[in-house]
Amino acid sequence: MSATLGVMLKELSPNLEIKLFEKLSKPAEESSNEWNNAGTGHSALCEMNYTKEESDGSVNIDKAIQINEQFQLSKQFWTYLVNQGQLTNPEDFIRPVPHMSFVYGDHNIEFLKKRCDALSKNPLFNGMTFTDDFETLKHWMPLMMEGRPSHDKIAATKIESGTDVNFGNLTRSLFDDLQDKGVELNFNHSVQNLRRNQDNTWQLKIYNSETKTTEYHNANFVFIGAGGGSLPLLQKTGIKQASNIGGFPVSGLFMVCNNDEVIAKHDAKVYGKAKVGAPPMSVPHLDTRYIEGKRSLLFGPFAGFSPKFLKTGSNIDLLGSVKPNNVLTMLSAGLKEMGLTKYLVEQVLLSDEKRLEELKEFIPNAKLEDWEIVVAGQRVQVIKDTKEGGKGTLQFGTELVTSDDGSISALLGASPGASTAVHVMLQLLEKCFPQDFPQWEDKIKQMIPSFRLQLSDHPDLFDEINSSTSKALGLYK
Repeated sequence: MSATLGVMLKELSPNLEIKLFEKLSKPAEESSNEWNNAGTGHSALCEMNYTKEESDGSVNIDKAIQINEQFQLSKQFWTYLVNQGQLTNPEDFIRPVPHMSFVYGDHNIEFLKKRCDALSKNPLFNGMTFTDDFETLKHWMPLMMEGRPSHDKIAATKIESGTDVNFGNLTRSLFDDLQDKGVELNFNHSVQNLRRNQDNTWQLKIYNSETKTTEYHNANFVFIGAGGGSLPLLQKTGIKQASNIGGFPVSGLFMVCNNDEVIAKHDAKVYGKAKVGAPPMSVPHLDTRYIEGKRSLLFGPFAGFSPKFLKTGSNIDLLGSVKPNNVLTMLSAGLKEMGLTKYLVEQVLLSDEKRLEELKEFIPNAKLEDWEIVVAGQRVQVIKDTKEGGKGTLQFGTELVTSDDGSISALLGASPGASTAVHVMLQLLEKCFPQDFPQWEDKIKQMIPSFRLQLSDHPDLFDEINSSTSKALGLYK
């Protein structure tokens, strides 16, 4: 997110002075790192939690369209940067990988069929197909069908336009571009405090761990894009928007295949349905990934609990985030989310054999010796008071918190995260730079041709843009 914002600002206003401060020694070591996220170009092609089954049995696809539209913006922006020569070798950060949804049982099969019928009528989901035919499924996902009884009631949808995104490589490439444009990148620098100056600018107190010295920097605008570390920094700002907001950290684990023969038998991102009572972030998926230049296969996520807000954080992060202005919100969430607490406890106590049982729902012939555990990133879910959910409502989306004057903004939350970075940063630019934004719009449309439009309402434009992005990003299979 931070890299995206920096690149966009430099395109829109090349003379801006921008400084980046990162606590770690290099970029993309936390949430953006390729081992710390699902690497899915989230566009609701396979993620069933974005399509809700209504009480009358119909399937509401509004959220799916919204998520897909947002990812289209990201692809257009990356295409612009590739065509400008600012991003090179797109295969290093994005590759075509089919997206599939996979379900068990009569009710889920009926839901999936209705979901496919509803989505496939929309241009954004053109090409999505459904099958419950055993032989077709063997062709689509051979690894998942080996050893599976032919009487199993299963079904899947498939669409070829899915992507695997290496957000770590993408982030590093964006920072390389920023450095080429004169942006000052300061690693091993941790922000310790933020306070507002009398002229409404901001002073940042920053510790340089290389020189063991404290520095002070002033800025007209500050963006806090520190993943799980954003909430503690936001709380230090003292802006009223930071009141009554808390965070709940959830860690993740993936099973990673170490057998090349097994990896070669699967070419898709296959998403299942979360178990009844489990949170959306627990949706099981078996993913073809491209990490460190080679094809990989990951299964998960398995949730865990750590009081840290970052993998490199402190065990007192959660306790330290409880303040007088959010303690009631946090307590209310604790009472309301007993189901989540139970789920996390169960996940933490899972043995390798129990994890293998869950994997076998996807790969019946899976063997434990072919898989190892990798600890993924920390996600801090936002807790806040809402009209709909009341006090202490747990949020599962991505959220911008901005001061009234737009001089400071922080990004909180997680899913669908980096996939929607361009959409979120456009929102930030419009909110925080209201004087400049009207003059920027022509340039934004040059970078993102569908800006201010819904591609689902303009199928001809979508075909044109989809063709150009697929060509530039190498997404033809």
